[in-house]
Amino acid sequence: MTGQPHPHIPETLDALPVLAQDLFWTWSHAGDALWSRLEPTLWKRLRNPWTILATISSERLEALAHDDAFREEMHRLAEERRHYLDHPGWFRSHPGCDILGGVAFFSLEFGLSEALPLYAGGLGVLSGDFLKTASDLDIPVCGVGLLYQAGYFRQILDAAGRQEEAYPYNEPASMPIHPARDRGGDWLRIPLDLPGRTVLLRVWEAVVGRTQLYLLDSNDPMNTAFDRGITAKLYGGGPNLRFLQEVALGIGGWRALQALGREPDICHINEGHAAFAALARIRSTMKRHALDFRQALWACRAGNVFTTHTPVEAGFDRFAPELIQHYLFSDEGLFADVAVRADELLALGRRAPEGADEPFNMAYLAVRLSARVNGVSRLHGAVSRRLFSGLFPRWPEDEVPVGHITNGVHMPTWDSAAADALWTETCGKERWRVADTGVCEDVCGASDEALWAMRAAQRKALVDVVRRELSRQLPMRNRRSGACLDVEGILDPNALTLGFGRRFTAYKRPGLLLTDPDRLTRLLTDVEAPAQLVIAGKAHPDDAVGKRLIERWMAFAMQPALQRRVVFLEDYDFGLAAELVQGVDVWINTPIRPLEACGTSGMKVLVNGGLNLSSRDGWWDEAFAPDVGWAFGGGTPDDPADAADLYRVVEREVVPEFYARDEIGLPRRWIERIRASMSRLGASYCSNRMLRDYVDDVYIPAAAVKRRLEEQGRLGRALAEWEHLLRAHWDQVHFSRFEATQTAGGWEFVVHAQLGEILPDHVAVEVVAEAAGGAAAMRLAMERGRAIPGTLNGYEYRLCVASERPAGHFTPRIRPAHPDAVLPAELPLVHWHH
Repeated sequence: MTGQPHPHIPETLDALPVLAQDLFWTWSHAGDALWSRLEPTLWKRLRNPWTILATISSERLEALAHDDAFREEMHRLAEERRHYLDHPGWFRSHPGCDILGGVAFFSLEFGLSEALPLYAGGLGVLSGDFLKTASDLDIPVCGVGLLYQAGYFRQILDAAGRQEEAYPYNEPASMPIHPARDRGGDWLRIPLDLPGRTVLLRVWEAVVGRTQLYLLDSNDPMNTAFDRGITAKLYGGGPNLRFLQEVALGIGGWRALQALGREPDICHINEGHAAFAALARIRSTMKRHALDFRQALWACRAGNVFTTHTPVEAGFDRFAPELIQHYLFSDEGLFADVAVRADELLALGRRAPEGADEPFNMAYLAVRLSARVNGVSRLHGAVSRRLFSGLFPRWPEDEVPVGHITNGVHMPTWDSAAADALWTETCGKERWRVADTGVCEDVCGASDEALWAMRAAQRKALVDVVRRELSRQLPMRNRRSGACLDVEGILDPNALTLGFGRRFTAYKRPGLLLTDPDRLTRLLTDVEAPAQLVIAGKAHPDDAVGKRLIERWMAFAMQPALQRRVVFLEDYDFGLAAELVQGVDVWINTPIRPLEACGTSGMKVLVNGGLNLSSRDGWWDEAFAPDVGWAFGGGTPDDPADAADLYRVVEREVVPEFYARDEIGLPRRWIERIRASMSRLGASYCSNRMLRDYVDDVYIPAAAVKRRLEEQGRLGRALAEWEHLLRAHWDQVHFSRFEATQTAGGWEFVVHAQLGEILPDHVAVEVVAEAAGGAAAMRLAMERGRAIPGTLNGYEYRLCVASERPAGHFTPRIRPAHPDAVLPAELPLVHWHH
């Protein structure tokens, strides 16, 4: 930690700057209480203790220095932090802890808190939850991102509901970050040699418990005005600026890690934006070990992991080949000093490597530079295999090497104080930091009364937040009309509260509930069983359709009969999202299947006893069961009957169940649904489970292969030579005979495989049957037998299969094989019998 946010912090309060600069406070309810006592008004508005410490008066600090209760709370929080940092977490006793040396998680956005506004939406919040969970589990992870001068826009709505955008400056001094120092103690600056100039990237560090987040920005006075603006806005500017941001993140970020002495085993590319990090790693390996490009690619790829969050081809970043040529391969470009051919690198970013006019696709680059690729839900994994199938020609779609690890959320960040107290009482304080997810089932022991009291407290808290926010927003929103609604009567703390918050874009269908406004009005104004709706969301500045949807909701909410039943809150951000997911009874999600890769907002209501009502897309497709929530729609893309089905579920199932009370006033069936949702889904969709999946299924296997490559030294060269020989002679591979003979238990298959100049140990010969008629797919290795006379590397292969399936279901194939290659990810050649 360096620096003091205030020049006159009393010695007895010297723990405050340390506590304020460690983002551990973002998931500490005890921290919330301390900062609220420090300065209640500023805390409610800013949620940033570092800024509060910088602006608080010296008189207030002196008063707190003599406040025994405050100092005791500060020391208790400091002790809690020390205990957290000093006691090893889950990973340190994990069998693979000696294999995994470190992970660098590259992402264009990180959402850790509203105090560090470097995110636009779900991708960034997932990245922030990733780092927090790595800290909880003590996994050696660091994050790499960009520090934006303005970041994503802040939303303002006028009286007619029209969205306006503002870009307030992110003052680094007001953020809980500090300059990263090189080994000599100087502020670390990373030079990027671009055509005609060198751009300096300053490096900052944010502390996230046990993990670090390194942030680069180009706003160095030594840079030109244009280059200082590279890191100005998140997702702002044209393709040239976006390209330079991704260069700064990937290439600048990798060089920053090297300068800090942190070269991890695993380079985790979070979305294609960060793919240049893998390219920078290759370049570094070429220079350090005197390897050519293909050799360095083989040496590095085993340690690269790519997570895609995009379910449509149009969502991938693409750049003109001329842009790649100019910045990477001109005489002063980033790759001017290493022997890499431009056409060889450009081929990695194209579906058809020889397609000279095809744009350079960052997702394709990430796939080809990574040995392991995953989507972020089961459904998205299947969608991604289809999207990337063109990179693996002639491979069955179910063998395209894209798996899935379903996202999770950092429950301690998103739970309310009331929910945290209930979970702690039933499941213990360490529930989200242990490997035994069964501990969360203990929440079933909570009484109906306790669960319902928790929900009532959270709903009332949300109503208070809505009223507070509207008291601030409405005067600004109605400044021209002069009208101002009395906020004290808005929403009923005892009424069924429905909510949704999302990016307002077409595929998320934020207007689905408005399909029949009269029907929705009747639902919301029912005297006996009223419902109320809290909405928030932004539209991209260039999304005219999304902006019109916001205007439609605002027009609906401003009707006199609905002004106390429907609320649209502007400037949906991290803090407002937390208030919504803690307070709503039902979270509504309406994406067009399968266009929501995962969606994590609904996961955040789980820990708070909220319930989900969603189309069967993303995570809800695998999580839904009739006793934990509701689903609507038939599962086909954008079914016109979806709106009617959504209304039906709300009217006939959700509302009646919420208001079905017993003799003492408790909705027993509703509470039982809460209990099932919390106990079963809470553990499955927490980021604890997600990170453990990454460690066991991705990081440790990848690190083990990478370690073998390093220990044997020559394997980068050997694997490159193996690939070269296979590609050079693959057209010689063919089958000259295929026979199937029925046996008592199934079939005996015999093939003659002609390999030409390819050695038999370099390939595998298999018999494959695709899934059909309820039978699972079969992929069986054949045994090599006698050499075929008069041939070069011609062999007979045999296999007996116990199966009732007809012989016509089985087809032989030849594919590459190598004990140190991840296949077909690293070499997607295959030859089938015709």
